Amino acid sequence: MEEYKYFRVTSNGPIATMTLNQPEKMNTLGYEPWMEIQKIQDDIEDNPEIRVLIINAEGPNFSAGIDLKELKSFDSKSVITNIPKIQRTYTRFQEMNAVVIAAVNGICYGAGFEMITACDIRLASADARFAIPEARFGLAPDMGGTQRLPRLIGPGQAKRLILACEEIDAREALQMGFIELVEEDYEGLQARAMKLAKRIANNPPWAVRFGKKAINAAADSSIAGGLLLEQIQTAFCCGTQDQDEAVAAFFEKRKPVFQDR
Repeated sequence: MEEYKYFRVTSNGPIATMTLNQPEKMNTLGYEPWMEIQKIQDDIEDNPEIRVLIINAEGPNFSAGIDLKELKSFDSKSVITNIPKIQRTYTRFQEMNAVVIAAVNGICYGAGFEMITACDIRLASADARFAIPEARFGLAPDMGGTQRLPRLIGPGQAKRLILACEEIDAREALQMGFIELVEEDYEGLQARAMKLAKRIANNPPWAVRFGKKAINAAADSSIAGGLLLEQIQTAFCCGTQDQDEAVAAFFEKRKPVFQDR
């Protein structure tokens, strides 16, 4: 992995980690960091060996959201030009084959909050705090927050967070289903994220890819369409060497060796 300005990216076999790396700025986001994320996504998708991506942050906070200084330069023309590109950046986390795990500590606001709504699994430390305060600044969320958040926690809770700009802690986020697990501290959070990533990476790659895509499709398709997708993915997987290897390893009581074939 190459070096980046706003992020630190590392990989260990099938697991890559993208770390927000501007703690002195509370890992704020903006146009340049978003364009850098696209380059990181290119690197990940160009490497078929990477099957899980962990997104975490350096320092006491995950992200305070957009750098408010950038708002001063926004006008309708620049928004129409740039927002679609930024929206596609977050959507790509949903669409990529790799499973994306967010490991959140401290503050996770605004643009950082919207980024993790596009992740597949969200974990948090006990000190995590979440808010989507765009309405306070005369804006509505524009990077998928109004679309993804209701699908995760329901329209009523989404309206409470978006319209009232209420902050919630890790406990409440867990109760409403916004995050999946809470760990006590930063070290425990990173260890749990890596443990989960390894469990995913140890499964047959095509089974994981289809599972992710089918679950995502469930939010937008009919039951009939989703069941058809399940039929197609099972027909495909039953023709792979990895599926045969998974069954053989189970009966032979050994660790499977998958070839992504």
